[in-house]
Amino acid sequence: MHRLILFFCTLFIIIHSIHLDYLQATVIDLGIDVLVENHFHGLEGKKIGLITNLSAVNKNGISTLELFYHCPQVNLVAIFTPEYGLYCMGSDKQNTASYIDPYTNLPVYPLQGETLKPTDDMLANVDVLVFDLQDIGTRSFTFLSTMGLAMEAAGENGKEFYVLDRPNPLGGERVEGMPFNNSFRSFYNEWDIPYIHGMTPCEIAGMINGENWIFKKPKLTLVPMKGWQRHMLWKDTGLPWFPLSPYLTDEESPFYFAISSFLGLSPVLNNGIGTALPYKLVGAQKIDPFTFARNMNKRKIPFCYFRPVFYWPFFGKFQGKTLGGCQIYIKDFSKVKLVEIGLSLLQEMMTELNQDPLASLTAEQLEFFDRYCGTDEIRKELLSGKRIQAIVDNWIPYLENFREKRKKYLLYPSD
Repeated sequence: MHRLILFFCTLFIIIHSIHLDYLQATVIDLGIDVLVENHFHGLEGKKIGLITNLSAVNKNGISTLELFYHCPQVNLVAIFTPEYGLYCMGSDKQNTASYIDPYTNLPVYPLQGETLKPTDDMLANVDVLVFDLQDIGTRSFTFLSTMGLAMEAAGENGKEFYVLDRPNPLGGERVEGMPFNNSFRSFYNEWDIPYIHGMTPCEIAGMINGENWIFKKPKLTLVPMKGWQRHMLWKDTGLPWFPLSPYLTDEESPFYFAISSFLGLSPVLNNGIGTALPYKLVGAQKIDPFTFARNMNKRKIPFCYFRPVFYWPFFGKFQGKTLGGCQIYIKDFSKVKLVEIGLSLLQEMMTELNQDPLASLTAEQLEFFDRYCGTDEIRKELLSGKRIQAIVDNWIPYLENFREKRKKYLLYPSD
């Protein structure tokens, strides 16, 4: 009996120590933490529509949905979900019909498919929309599109809009990648920001309102973080990573998404989807991985390395097929140029496959590729054989202008 008591006492101490270590390791307060600390100030007694999923948690790992649902000061009346759904496990073709959540007994309205922003009927019983989602810092990831469109819906319906801030996992200083061309605006590219923008949801929301990017602006309340600084990557925050989708499973995933997500739009390329290493692999049929990886390493792209691999996806368009290519290794996450790696991989694949990765696109695939990239220049320049450095150099004026424009919307210091 004494041994049993000693065992459980020891177990309690270990668990308690782990919990304390976890709390002590967290160096920032998220927007939701600040809101709770201030007793949901401004939301008392109001009917809340919450735009979230279960990856949006506070610094102690409790979901924002739970915190709102159990808070007596506010009246949570509806849940709105982004791409991949409330539980972050759906595909972009699932979870498009509204339903009643069995846990809260509240209506859930998916903001994807044919309904990308809340309708008048969805907002009829709502006083305030609150946005709390973890973004990944890349323009083509749709959560910030969802935020801005919901802001517009709130403005059109006379509703308030709150944004609870979260870190940019790529950091707040990195600005790179393809400029925005309004002719290719889509759900993957709603706002005039670079492919990698280095801003947080609150900062982007302020910019959307300040630059008049939506037709009707709402009364906007921003709830910034405490303790976050622009140089921080996710590992510097002390926060655990919760998967945002079936493919964004760890804190490194946003970096690899920025590199290879657009490569998967080619019908002849795979970017690791269908494997245990989504976005970290790039391959195709009839590719010699040893030659391919050797040629990629000859490019001497700083702070990364390419390892030759054969692999066999277990679902998707290449299920069961033998693919050759490489695994991408990032050596220094704070310094590596992500978009340059992606373009170099695509260019090398085009060389190996006689232009096929882009030349084989159907009219529909071509349009989607350009809209995903936010421009048609990438495709045209690669097909013309333009050097990667020349492509990247063309972006410098746009990126410098953006850095200047964004200054008045930044909420956090660099040091």
